[in-house]
Amino acid sequence: MRYIDEFRDAGLARNIARAIAQAAQPAREYRLMEFCGGHTHAIARYGVQDLLPPNVRMIHGPGCPVCVLPIARIDAAIALARRPGTTLVTYADTLRVPASGGQSLLRAKAQGADVRMAYSVAEALALARAQPGREVVFFAIGFETTTPPTAVAVRCARAEGLKNFSVFCNHVLTPAAMAAILDAPGGVPLDGFVGPAHVSTVIGSRPYERFAREYGKPVVIAGFEPLDVMQAIRMLVHQVNDGRAEVENEFTRAVTPDGNRKAIDLMDDVFETRERFAWRGLGEIPRSGFRLRERYAAFDAERRFPAEVAAAPVPDHKACECGAILRGHKRPQDCKVFGTVCTPDNPIGACMVSSEGACAAHYSYGRYRDTAPTQEAA
Repeated sequence: MRYIDEFRDAGLARNIARAIAQAAQPAREYRLMEFCGGHTHAIARYGVQDLLPPNVRMIHGPGCPVCVLPIARIDAAIALARRPGTTLVTYADTLRVPASGGQSLLRAKAQGADVRMAYSVAEALALARAQPGREVVFFAIGFETTTPPTAVAVRCARAEGLKNFSVFCNHVLTPAAMAAILDAPGGVPLDGFVGPAHVSTVIGSRPYERFAREYGKPVVIAGFEPLDVMQAIRMLVHQVNDGRAEVENEFTRAVTPDGNRKAIDLMDDVFETRERFAWRGLGEIPRSGFRLRERYAAFDAERRFPAEVAAAPVPDHKACECGAILRGHKRPQDCKVFGTVCTPDNPIGACMVSSEGACAAHYSYGRYRDTAPTQEAA
């Protein structure tokens, strides 16, 4: 298929791999974080790390929207779903994220809560229209990519006068999380970022300029195909070698400097930035999440149902290393329960739930290489 097969060409991949190996200076370590979970998935699925020289290391970042939701937000969603006369609608991966007390939205559904899976927020709107006697709450998650559709739904609900539709908003902001990674005391040392693809189609490349200007960290925005990622790595290696810190755009076929102005205006109209928002593994990050503006307060589930969303913070499972993996301090294979107690069928931590989670990606594509015999042993 055009624009897909071209970016999975094995011969071109070998050429880029040779170029990276030639550019990488043997005495230098290159520590590059792929922020986006889509990139984590692509790197694992296509074996990109195996094509890189040993001194070019990819580090997983907090770019999986399902993974970064803290347990308290899942607990609040479960409380909303259990509220009499209420239907909670959300995306599929969110249903399986572990909550406190061994619960999840899927288990709450099995116990009688009205939880519905949807592919888009439009399905939640349609349900609210069809069932005016029930409260329909959309459990909204995601980075800037999925925020504009939620904004459209809220505006439609207000225009139609829907009284039974609301949003439990958990949309979060990419640049704030990148800054938190760099500002964290004792944080993982990084030489550059592979910038996210879908997010950047919305917000553009300009929001990353501060990381080059203030932190001296290069950012290369990349598409999701393996050759996209490899070319971005090559561009980052050259920037590090040259002592440059710039924002470069490998994904020129979809990303512009200013992003999607219509989508940005929609977000600005419906949402405002919270003072702080809690992330799994990263704690509370200033100005890192959205909430509905006052003029849309009637559609804000947190204001309409404060008792249900007032869940107390809950620590992650003691054996789970998801938080450390999201910070880049550990890899999935460093977790003692990875692949044994914790699997996609029985996730202990959120990183094993979504295909964009580092643990789920490594379980699907990378765990066999961990146990494969070396060439010498074979």
